Amino acid sequence: MKKVILAFMFAAISVVNAQDLKNYQIYNQKEDKVNFDKMIKELSSYDIVLFGEHHNDAINHWLQLQTTKALYKAKDGKIILGAEMFERHQQKDLTDYLKNKIEDKDLQTKTTLWKNYSTDYKPLVDFAKENKISFIATNVTRKFASYISKNGLSSLDTISNDDKKNIVKLPFDIDYNAPGYPEMIKMMGEHAGLKAKQFVAAQAVKDATMAESILSSYRVGELFIHFNGDYHSKNYGGIYWYLKHTNPNLRIAVIEILEASDNKLNIEKPKEESFTPTEFIIVLPKDSPKSY
Repeated sequence: MKKVILAFMFAAISVVNAQDLKNYQIYNQKEDKVNFDKMIKELSSYDIVLFGEHHNDAINHWLQLQTTKALYKAKDGKIILGAEMFERHQQKDLTDYLKNKIEDKDLQTKTTLWKNYSTDYKPLVDFAKENKISFIATNVTRKFASYISKNGLSSLDTISNDDKKNIVKLPFDIDYNAPGYPEMIKMMGEHAGLKAKQFVAAQAVKDATMAESILSSYRVGELFIHFNGDYHSKNYGGIYWYLKHTNPNLRIAVIEILEASDNKLNIEKPKEESFTPTEFIIVLPKDSPKSY
């Protein structure tokens, strides 16, 4: 019986080895495979890194933490962190936590955090806390994006001056042909009309606010690492577009996330959208563990 079990285990191990299972594969802009160390070496020469993510992918979040740790070492601690998952009005509570003025439980009670905060973002925040790294709450207060989506940009005229501090300086430019936005309008359907433009405007106010937050906290000689949903920076749209629109001299690297349907982790380009390879593309398996 033991011989049968051992034979079965050996066969199973052989199958796994034959498949050469991986949990991610990195590609450069030329779509050549590169390793993690090569990516870190190149990223350390940039001013800003926009690290796209699929919000619920555990491997994606693990890679964000490992990348942050490696870049912290490569830059001798000269990094700044920022994230879409924190809104501008949450900055005081976030900073208080980083400076040990409040406990974790206080942070989570005083402000509304994403449901996967504890598993996916807290490790990044705690790394910043342990190493005295600034962590910037970059995003617009979401209710204002919701106002725009429902009522258009003019709805922002009704909010107080204090609330306007949580939004990009008004008025701000929207290029409805910038990467990503035409696809959003297309998704809304041919007859969506004004509603589609309002939907894009709601996305744009997030992108523009995050870009402005990054620029106001960026310091020459340091590396700003920003974590955001992949759609906010892929194909050089969204946050990237607003950063370059404001300061074309900045060196900005975009990490894009794709999922592959097989364990070979080859690039599978989206069929319905345009695809522009960014500095690095990380391909993850579709069946990778999810945090929710």
